[in-house]
Amino acid sequence: MFVVTYPGTDRSVPGGDVLAARPKSETLSTGLPGLDRVFTGILPGDNIVWQVDAVEDYVPFVEPFVADALAKGKRLVYFRFARHPELVPRGIGAEIHTLHPEVGFETFTARIHKVIEEAGRGAFYVFDCLSDLAADWYSDLMLGNFFMVTCPYLYDLDTVTYFALLRDGHSFDAVSSIRGTTQLLIDVFRHEDRLYVHPLKVDRRSSPTMYLPHVRDGKAFRPLTESAVLSEVLEDLSRRRVDAVSRSLDIWDRKLLQAREVIDEVRLGVRSGGEASEIFGRLLRMMVTRDERLVALASRWFDLGDLLALRKRMIGTGLIGGKSVGMLLARAILCKADPRWRDRLETHDSFYIGSDVFYTFLVRNGCWRARRGQRNAGTFMDGADVARGRILSGTFPAFLQEQFVAMLEYFGQSPIIVRSSSLLEDSFGNAFTGKYDSVFCPNQGSPQERLSAFLEAIRAVYASTMSPEALLYRAHRGLIDRDEQMAILVQRVSGAVHGHLFYPQVAGVGLSYNPYAWSEQIDPEAGVLRLVFGLGTRAVDRSDDDYTRLVALNAPQRRPESAREGGGMSYSQRRVDLLDLRANRFTSEGIDGVARASPDLPIDLYAVRRSALLRGAGGSPRPSDEGWVLTFGKLLSETPFVPHMREMLGILRDAYDYPVDIEFTANFLPDGRHLVNLVQCRPLQVKEGGSIVDPPKRIPRSALLLESRGPVIGQSSLSRLDRVIFVDPAAYSALSQRDRPSVGRLIGRIVHLPGEGSPGNVLLLGPGRWGTSTPSLGVPVSFAEIDKVSAICEIIGVGMPVVPDVSLGTHFFNDLVEANMLYLAVHPTRRGDSLNLKFLAGAKNRLAELLPEDAEWEGVVRVIDFPDAGDGRLPYLNANSFRQRVVCYLASSRQET
Repeated sequence: MFVVTYPGTDRSVPGGDVLAARPKSETLSTGLPGLDRVFTGILPGDNIVWQVDAVEDYVPFVEPFVADALAKGKRLVYFRFARHPELVPRGIGAEIHTLHPEVGFETFTARIHKVIEEAGRGAFYVFDCLSDLAADWYSDLMLGNFFMVTCPYLYDLDTVTYFALLRDGHSFDAVSSIRGTTQLLIDVFRHEDRLYVHPLKVDRRSSPTMYLPHVRDGKAFRPLTESAVLSEVLEDLSRRRVDAVSRSLDIWDRKLLQAREVIDEVRLGVRSGGEASEIFGRLLRMMVTRDERLVALASRWFDLGDLLALRKRMIGTGLIGGKSVGMLLARAILCKADPRWRDRLETHDSFYIGSDVFYTFLVRNGCWRARRGQRNAGTFMDGADVARGRILSGTFPAFLQEQFVAMLEYFGQSPIIVRSSSLLEDSFGNAFTGKYDSVFCPNQGSPQERLSAFLEAIRAVYASTMSPEALLYRAHRGLIDRDEQMAILVQRVSGAVHGHLFYPQVAGVGLSYNPYAWSEQIDPEAGVLRLVFGLGTRAVDRSDDDYTRLVALNAPQRRPESAREGGGMSYSQRRVDLLDLRANRFTSEGIDGVARASPDLPIDLYAVRRSALLRGAGGSPRPSDEGWVLTFGKLLSETPFVPHMREMLGILRDAYDYPVDIEFTANFLPDGRHLVNLVQCRPLQVKEGGSIVDPPKRIPRSALLLESRGPVIGQSSLSRLDRVIFVDPAAYSALSQRDRPSVGRLIGRIVHLPGEGSPGNVLLLGPGRWGTSTPSLGVPVSFAEIDKVSAICEIIGVGMPVVPDVSLGTHFFNDLVEANMLYLAVHPTRRGDSLNLKFLAGAKNRLAELLPEDAEWEGVVRVIDFPDAGDGRLPYLNANSFRQRVVCYLASSRQET
């Protein structure tokens, strides 16, 4: 367990950063002099926890404490959040803060810490009974975490604070966390109508009778020293206490036991179905989601049995997160909408690490203060690097590691993937695609080696919550102050062993709405797949050195490349992502090598010999042309795969009443059947339609800036541009590979210029692929660096030896859609496309004016602002996604259409 030592003591406390030394202070009091003598005094920084049978037994200690503090002119702060009657009345001079635990642990805790910070040193505090927090958060674990991050903070500020806890109402682990952190833990009970206090822990003080029960006798508290009296009083208390098994259960487990009892009694007719519905709603918010839109959807497709089955595969407590919810919900929708899907879907046996485990890990590894600082829009990046380092070297409590071991024993040596599943991820409006990590574990080696790799994978996912990409995304989406807990989805990797390789036969992304209709024969409502052979990472990550197969589900044989030179052979997938079990790692290999290592693979479903393609095109193949080309021809034309995927997307779209985005794998079995593994489903953040306005019929050649016949993805629109940022293809190509990333950083600085330096609509125009990780193929920028532009255009065939790989379903694509950013490519050497390089090279360049320190890049990067550059004319960008045509031209405001 992670601990921090309180300076000046020999005691350690779980939970945080090193605290400052305590100065000596005035005499402090509970307001009951007799009780002060029991404790041999109250010290600055004391947190006092009263363990009671009922809140009514807390009141006799709160009232004199409050009265004494106010009489001495102390600042008395009362945190009011529980359902029980108020403990500190209004109008007596106390500062009362009313809070609502249902806002979530992080928000609730942040608000309390803000009050504590503003109150400063030496304040006195009274908290409502903490047991209500466990009830609202459905978690004793989070109750313990709250205390562990709040108690040291109060101690650091020399406060005196009262808390209450219901005896036997919480798990041993939660009470242990509180006992290990507080300075005083006092058991309060009644015997024959008399009030007793029994100090269980009093830090830095001692006396011969301190840890004996004391009975209240008028104003005094008298220790029980006679053995006969002690045994009588304590035996009566023990008889009234619950058994040890019940005390080992978290409130979470008690709720689930109650749910099982309700189900059994409803079946027997003892209870009404209404009671089952009520407890179902509570469990849904406890385990699955608190997002109202998803609650409504889940209530239609889940039942109480589903939730109880879910608990059996959970580690820890809390919510399972957006990715897990989407996967489970989609499977439930399919199987309940049409039972045939039970035989078409690969059975899943995933595990879920609850969101409470994430906070527990942060608290016990000293990361909470950095986490708290990330809720401030001005400082959210401060301390993130340090916190990320602590996470990557952090440790897990023993009770969690034991559950991890049991899960790994279940999977054996089957490969698994550890996937992020945060609370906000994959929800309506916020996809978080690619912002958090997911880690493949080939799961080879000894049990200890496999556990070590698994723990490393969890830490990597947790650390990604503090990455610049994730934090900037949250800031940009206005989510900095929202509770964003990280749950984890642990899935068996779909596929089979082929020699020393492991991979699925097919994987990809499916969209129920196709925003890139590259032919008039394509129905956008039919949906589209982005298909790969092997692991689906090539479908969701934009592979710079390769291509994927786009499949319009109403016209699967109509390829977007057919309108371009080279056809299917030139634009086919060449490399396969897979797991190398011998090397125990994720890697990529060429399709020919994979085929040789997989003699049992039905390769003809997915690929044809290169020689056959050449002969079909009238060519003469050579012996070296016997390799494989992935066309997916037979898969798409001779199996029910396409109609099944179209049906799947349609059912999910209708259930969500919203376009959806799925991730899947598929494998053909020896008996000829294929099973689809639906691994993810989320609302598709696509912007459909848009106003379609025809461009002017005649545009003078000198006024035409660019014209493209596609691809174009985004809403059809007519917009006036204020700025064009142009990376000159020839100048960029002349740069060394080492210098090219500097252009990407410069683009980021230009895009994020403050004030007047940052105009409205910006077109980003440059060679090759934007966002590439390979400088030889384009400009390596992160999405966070270009997130404020209105449109990006890739110049193809000038300086960069690459063609666009339309990014439908990738993380890059989802970023574009969420930012409502238009994507297009222009091929200046292709018939129907044009680019006015003469105008772009001759227009006034404002780079040196805007960023004098970057003037050396004037020959590579041009910042062209309007109307200055257009001789009074303004540039208009006319995009028609349906017809796959974009025109950008100069015109006066009266001539724009």
